[in-house]
Amino acid sequence: MRRFMPCCLVLGLAACGPLSPGAALPPDAVHGSGDPTRTTILRNAHVFNAPAELAGRPAEAARALAGMEYLAAEIPVGPRWYEFQPQVTFALQRARVEWREALGISPDALPQPVVDSLFAVARGGGAEALPQALYPQPAITFARLGALPPLPRTALAAAETQQELSRVDFMGRTSPGGDSAGGRGQ
Repeated sequence: MRRFMPCCLVLGLAACGPLSPGAALPPDAVHGSGDPTRTTILRNAHVFNAPAELAGRPAEAARALAGMEYLAAEIPVGPRWYEFQPQVTFALQRARVEWREALGISPDALPQPVVDSLFAVARGGGAEALPQALYPQPAITFARLGALPPLPRTALAAAETQQELSRVDFMGRTSPGGDSAGGRGQ
């Protein structure tokens, strides 16, 4: 039965509509980590469920939201995550709508440019690092990064992703190797 699970999962997700294109984390996404995706999952579960840690810290908020954008693109299609329950993908997709609305990110923006521009802010860029094609009002988006509104769906999706990682790890079903490039599960 297990060998048919990925096929059933793909067919089930296909019925819900097209998956978004993939994304990758930049090499400096996390420092000192052998597995940037796992580190992103664990870090985001913490910071989005302790939002005071992001208050007044636009660079950290940008890094965390870039990580969520990456996870929303990676988890549904990355081969390392095939054992994840489909509700994690759905939670990440619902959360993506929430954080994109809250920050004023174009709803049809591809994930990779969003990840790249948010990491540009995390590296010290200001509103000028946010292309107007993706962020119609870059100055407002940048200001919101410094004072994030409540993001309950995002916090829930981050926690569910971490819990699913723990569940799958406990079962011994994730790949032990990390992807130093941070993406596409290869």
